[in-house]
Amino acid sequence: MREVRAIQGDTVDRICYRIYGKTAGVTEAVYEANPGLADIGPIIPTGTLVKVPEVTTQPTKATVQLWN
Repeated sequence: MREVRAIQGDTVDRICYRIYGKTAGVTEAVYEANPGLADIGPIIPTGTLVKVPEVTTQPTKATVQLWN
């Protein structure tokens, strides 16, 4: 598991987007890997180490094309 340091103004969503390129489905994993992180508040203090777990990506859903 890798760790990143929070930069000024970081939130868990912002870290997830920076690391994973998305927030859906990964924010929960970051909170789970960092007990007590939710108690800090929405803005994570600068320099706080945040554990960033490896997340397996969900297979994408098949796209249905309605028109040619």
